[in-house]
Amino acid sequence: MKIKYIAILFSSVLVAIVLTGCGQASSDSNKNRPMTVTLNGEPATADPAQTTDVNSSTIVSQTMQGLYTLSPSGKVVASVAKKVVKPTDGGKRYVFNLRKTKWSNGEEVTAKDFVAGFQRAVDPKTKSQRLSNYKFIKNFEAVSTGKAPVSEFGVKALSKYRFEIQLSAPVPYFDYLLTDYYPINQSAAKKFGSTYGTSSGKIVTNGPYKLVGWNGTSTSFKLKKNPKYTLQNVRIPTVNVKVEKDGSTALNLFKANKVQITQLSGQLVKSNANNPSLKTTKILRNAYLEFNGKNKTTNNTNLHKAISYVLDREQLTKSVLQDGSVAAWSMVPQGDASNPTTGEDFAKEVGNKLKVNTKAAKVYWRNAQSELGKKRITVQLLTGDDDASKQVGEYMQAVLKKELPGLNLTLKTVPQAQHIQMGSDKNYEINLDGWSTGWYDPADFLQMAEYGNALSFSNWKDAKYQKLISQINDTTKYSTKQRYDLMLEADRYLMQQQGIVPLYQVAQSNLVDKRLGGIKFTALSGIQYQYAYWK
Repeated sequence: MKIKYIAILFSSVLVAIVLTGCGQASSDSNKNRPMTVTLNGEPATADPAQTTDVNSSTIVSQTMQGLYTLSPSGKVVASVAKKVVKPTDGGKRYVFNLRKTKWSNGEEVTAKDFVAGFQRAVDPKTKSQRLSNYKFIKNFEAVSTGKAPVSEFGVKALSKYRFEIQLSAPVPYFDYLLTDYYPINQSAAKKFGSTYGTSSGKIVTNGPYKLVGWNGTSTSFKLKKNPKYTLQNVRIPTVNVKVEKDGSTALNLFKANKVQITQLSGQLVKSNANNPSLKTTKILRNAYLEFNGKNKTTNNTNLHKAISYVLDREQLTKSVLQDGSVAAWSMVPQGDASNPTTGEDFAKEVGNKLKVNTKAAKVYWRNAQSELGKKRITVQLLTGDDDASKQVGEYMQAVLKKELPGLNLTLKTVPQAQHIQMGSDKNYEINLDGWSTGWYDPADFLQMAEYGNALSFSNWKDAKYQKLISQINDTTKYSTKQRYDLMLEADRYLMQQQGIVPLYQVAQSNLVDKRLGGIKFTALSGIQYQYAYWK
């Protein structure tokens, strides 16, 4: 779960543009034509401080704007801030001059709203799972643990439209983080308290769209153009959103010319491989298994290794998923970072640590049986209810039954919001999870195994790994090259211990109608409706 957004596994956005008329419409008639967007899972929240899944992140990215945002090609550009600024004080002080913008309720967006948004995100009372995104800001540890008041957090309103951030250490990818920090409307936050963002009536936004008709569990709702938004000309006034989990249904809508963009998975990707409308992008998202460290059985390292090494990831991606996803080599996906000296890809430099080795897996399984004092063990795998997650669960179930006699894997499939909550509550034995990053830095994936990190659902605890993460986070003491080498060491060590078991790097495949413009897919950013237009 996570985006950087935490997300239920494989719940990438299914985008669909539904025509409201017949035949080829003129430019004038296209002007007010709505889009219909399908998501393959339910958004869990509209609150930016609580967003950890892809579908919720999709809604937030359409309705909120931070200091910076991402362009259609995935480049960091200024948003509420007037420009992308250069830090001072050794890379630790950022000062932003803000544009004059408004909330959807007509109130002005001010520097104090950014202060309030940052403070709320780290306030222990908020219980945000996105805490780690703020860890480099001054006094984070003391404030987030309740040892200091939120007023001591390193953010300040220097004037009505001048906002300052003080870091505890320079962050090489901080510009990307700034696309993921949002202000909050203070009057709405005060009015709705802990229920803020649980429905469209309990949130005020400053982005290109307003959320309309969503009650927290709705399977259909709307994004309406925000008349108060002036940072860009939004060309499509209404986005109808519908949760549609069945890929075949979405494909049929596309073929019937009722859907202009939709995501495909599995056999649907294979059967449409020669379709010129198919666009496949390998994204910075890894799917992986988490083992509940509070459970004696699933905390067993030999069990982790037995399950990991018996799985043939090439077979899983090429014969089961068949959607362009590729076998994971380690915790960090390909294309996430490169060696600052040689330029070599990080994942390739770590090497493939996850090759199938059935013989070794059987040895680890016997060791696990001995340590646990049982010949027959039953464990449950928790997954989302999307097609890809179900396929992975069924594949694992069949392989374990065949190759590791005595190990019985049962499957529990639940809707997205419930999956996220059960993971957060550690209410599982093995969890099929995933992480999508919002910036190019291996630490964002490595933190998924960090004990105590709100984004990590595993409870895996290892003193050496914790020390490595602490060193990686100390950007003042360690140079760029030293930090890179520490991340290499951390990834290799994590794969040696199999604290988390990566499965594959996700590919997103979409059918795109040629009559739409402004639709781009990148390794980092999901689709942004504000850039879309009818040709």
